[in-house]
Amino acid sequence: MTEPLDVVRVFCGPDGRHGNELGVVRDGARTPAREDRQALAGKLGFSETVFVDDPERGVIDIYTPTLRLPFAGHPCVGTAWLLDLPELVTPAGVVTSRQDGEFTWISARAEWAPPRTLRRYGTTAEVDALDVPPPGEWVYAWAWQDEAAGRVRARAFPGRNDGIDEDEATGAAALLLTHDMGRALNITQGRGSQILTAPGPGDVIEVGGRVALSQTGGHFSPAAG
Repeated sequence: MTEPLDVVRVFCGPDGRHGNELGVVRDGARTPAREDRQALAGKLGFSETVFVDDPERGVIDIYTPTLRLPFAGHPCVGTAWLLDLPELVTPAGVVTSRQDGEFTWISARAEWAPPRTLRRYGTTAEVDALDVPPPGEWVYAWAWQDEAAGRVRARAFPGRNDGIDEDEATGAAALLLTHDMGRALNITQGRGSQILTAPGPGDVIEVGGRVALSQTGGHFSPAAG
């Protein structure tokens, strides 16, 4: 048996390149068991894979190659764009979505984001020169590129020892950094991905970016991966 799979790139740069790949299994009902979903996510090898359990209500289930997440930023942005929905239902809560020109935005609470170590450096050159740290700690390394303008240079190291040594673009980490800074940010992450953020009322943070379709209706085999 093969499963239909869409692949999108989330948080693309201004030139349309880069972004973090996301696998979306639109018919999640065909793979209902969590252990099977986890196995498929591991075989696909994306930083996150989404299983859509209700395409009309936007009920989704998110997995890294080794664990299930109650919420994650780039899967929500990518799935909201792909399904063209005003909201998504995650285990953490309801994530609202809106389109604004070339950008797709989601609104989520900082408390929903998994813990991250936000490690500030003095210069962008220091961030650029970092080697991948040993596994064990999820590190979001960042430095001001232009503090007055809210421009940030960042790199993300999940530290899970699951094949994702560096995450190209991470909405949840950007959300946490925005919450800590209390201001809108324009983040360049990884090779050239762009993440925009803006604080809202309470602990709600908006996270936005460009999304591009890499593959639609492709197939993968649960048996072979």
